[in-house]
Amino acid sequence: MSWTRLGLIAGGGDLPVHVAEAAEGEGRLGCVIALDGFADPDRYSNPQICGIAQPGRALKLLKANDCDAVCFAGIVKRPDFSKLKPDLRGVAFLPKAVAAAAQGDDALLRALVSLFEDEGYRVVGVDEIAAGLVASAGLIGSGALEDEARNDALKALAIADLIGSADIGQGAVVARGLVLAVEAQEGTDAMLQRVSSLPIELRGGGARRTGVLAKRPKPGQERRVDLPVIGVSTIQGAADAGLAGIVAPAGGALILGREAVAQTADDLGVFLWIVPESELSGDG
Repeated sequence: MSWTRLGLIAGGGDLPVHVAEAAEGEGRLGCVIALDGFADPDRYSNPQICGIAQPGRALKLLKANDCDAVCFAGIVKRPDFSKLKPDLRGVAFLPKAVAAAAQGDDALLRALVSLFEDEGYRVVGVDEIAAGLVASAGLIGSGALEDEARNDALKALAIADLIGSADIGQGAVVARGLVLAVEAQEGTDAMLQRVSSLPIELRGGGARRTGVLAKRPKPGQERRVDLPVIGVSTIQGAADAGLAGIVAPAGGALILGREAVAQTADDLGVFLWIVPESELSGDG
């Protein structure tokens, strides 16, 4: 189904800013609905503020701005449902959201997508709006992809696939074949901080960087929402943790500011390996 005007429901971070710019550049940005407490409204032109438990207000804003499509982008932490202040539509949706959340993050996202699709809106992924952000196969950065790093990268991807199948998280860190961390609700940055606190005997550091961070979508996840994101802060976090590099599957992650990411990777001696599908056939 084609669409003409986009309503961007924006959370925190840089990703929704990139999406807004891409849609506006094509003349298809209808409105930005900035989620209160998550999005920075100062980063958008004429944003509409909406609470996370106010789907009724969001739907009214979409209609008022003649939107026929919706995109969810940005960081939104799982809320404390008992403290939410829903509007009337939110009151009706909340029991379904709570039940879905008990099944996992992906079930919650699917329930949210269904809410808007049932109202006739097309839910589109970031990759459809800003295709230039999608990671394409290749090696970025000056770090060397030696045999040890390659093996760690493929194992980290396999571990990320394993925890993703249980709807736990999208990332893992492996060094010298040893699993140092897996990502859960804390997110990638906090996971990398945990790795940086480990003994130097387990992780890399200084001139001897060791280990790889893998990020990939969960198997079967709703890919229109919550694709893994790699930005400058991800490169910095990996470097601070003493890692040699970062790995992600081609088409399975978004790179925010490719030139800045590549420059930071060069400056810090960290590689970013985007693995082609042919290399992933036996990783899981």
